[in-house]
Amino acid sequence: MNLMSEDAEPSEQRAAARPAAATTHPNRVTFNRLELHRILNLYGRMVADGEWRDYAIDFLKDRAVFSVYRRASEVPIYRIEKDPRLARKQGMYSVISATGLILRRGHELERVLLVIDRKLAVV
Repeated sequence: MNLMSEDAEPSEQRAAARPAAATTHPNRVTFNRLELHRILNLYGRMVADGEWRDYAIDFLKDRAVFSVYRRASEVPIYRIEKDPRLARKQGMYSVISATGLILRRGHELERVLLVIDRKLAVV
């Protein structure tokens, strides 16, 4: 027995048949638009300087990770992580080096990114 009318569009039938759980990813940590904007601005400047060449974004169940590569075949030189479990402790944002050393951790993304964000200096 077909519950959809014969006059309905095929795309509407597919959308109605698709389970709602398949389209959403519950319990995933992501970067919001402002966080991604700040990270990608920094990434663009570093690419223009010739220091960075590639990146990867991973949205995991417990954290979101933005990895920066000097070359695509290497390990990431920096990982910018957002871990909401640490929000009330050391801060949910951290910058981690290729060796696993936490360079900076804090509650504000702007301040955490200052460890790798080299501003133009007046000479």
